[in-house]
Amino acid sequence: MAFLLQQMLGDKLKNMTGGGEAADEAGEGKETAASKGMSREEFEEYQKQLIEEKIARDQEFATKKAERANLRVLLRDKYRLPQSAQDDATVQMAGDDLDIPEELAKMVDEDEEEEEINDSFMGKLQNMDVDFDSIKAKAQSTMTEVKQAAEDKCVMM
Repeated sequence: MAFLLQQMLGDKLKNMTGGGEAADEAGEGKETAASKGMSREEFEEYQKQLIEEKIARDQEFATKKAERANLRVLLRDKYRLPQSAQDDATVQMAGDDLDIPEELAKMVDEDEEEEEINDSFMGKLQNMDVDFDSIKAKAQSTMTEVKQAAEDKCVMM
């Protein structure tokens, strides 16, 4: 009920008492040197420091964002996934000062070494799931078939 009365009569009461005009003249809710209890020079220094901190935070955020984009680009390269133009643009904007986490770099290097080994002939031989008994049996049956075909066609045997 009090809320309803305040909504209906609040603005009219402020105008009658002059409360609304005083708030407007005081800076409309903005910080001032007087509101912080500082001199004008201290307040300007404080504002400058806030701006510098914000710029540093923004730069750090942009760097982290570019590092994550670089990570996504590397993972897409590794797993042969389609590239993202947005990630490429983010990486290019950041330049060369991107750090790749050591663990990821180590993991990528190990995977590259594994792929090199698997791509070689010996790697392929080691990774083949071959049942030598079945190959031996198939080779023997083929040889017996060839012998029988030769005996049928050749009179000397």
